[in-house]
Amino acid sequence: MQTFTANEAKTRFGEFIDLAQREPVRVMRRDRVVGVMVSAADYEAMRAFYADRLRHTLDQSAARAQEQGLTDAKLAELLADES
Repeated sequence: MQTFTANEAKTRFGEFIDLAQREPVRVMRRDRVVGVMVSAADYEAMRAFYADRLRHTLDQSAARAQEQGLTDAKLAELLADES
């Protein structure tokens, strides 16, 4: 992964964007990473991956709750506003 300073990314923006189409590019400011530029395709792939992982985790949680006897009525009771 290549690294640009924030100033380099600003002054060489065209090159920065072109490079990000091939590989992620790290952006540094004051000796710390402040961002990473990736291609739109890589960004969409990451979003899809994390959405799928979240969906899987939610499905597992729902299955475990159901196995332990949580019903819609019990959930409504637990979430009811008692104030």
